[in-house]
Amino acid sequence: MVEKLRAGQPLATPKEQTINQQGLASVVLSLHQQLDAAVAAAYNWPATLPKPELLARLVALNHARAQEESAGHVRYLRPAYQAPELQQSQLALPGSAAKAAAGPAATGPWPLELAAQMQALRDAVQQAGQPLSAAQVAARFKRTPATKVQPLLATLAALSLLRETEEGVFAG
Repeated sequence: MVEKLRAGQPLATPKEQTINQQGLASVVLSLHQQLDAAVAAAYNWPATLPKPELLARLVALNHARAQEESAGHVRYLRPAYQAPELQQSQLALPGSAAKAAAGPAATGPWPLELAAQMQALRDAVQQAGQPLSAAQVAARFKRTPATKVQPLLATLAALSLLRETEEGVFAG
């Protein structure tokens, strides 16, 4: 289904539409597209690179990184765990305290499509800067009950796109 959606082909049969809804194919496609865009942005590449060119560039980067590491230069992603002696100092991020103090504000109407709903929930939790309950997340959308939001948040947590704490709140 994801490949069919990616190619822009319509989901012609009720069976295909059911598979799309139950398998969250639209969500998977959206996540793939976001990942592709993030990779392109991270390396300052055009977002419209063809797949073979993108893969060739990533392979070249991988070979360059392997050469660096064989020469003794390792770039740690999580220094606190991988190399505590090289841990970077804590950075104060401007505006993060202001975001947390602002509290939940209605961001707009509840999206109609499931994929857009899932993305909106994920964005709301990640932008909050602190864990939120289903009711707090629902309050960010006009006339959206927590009972509609809770199962979608649980699905995002099951897909490891959000994290559900022991207290039953969700974090990015």
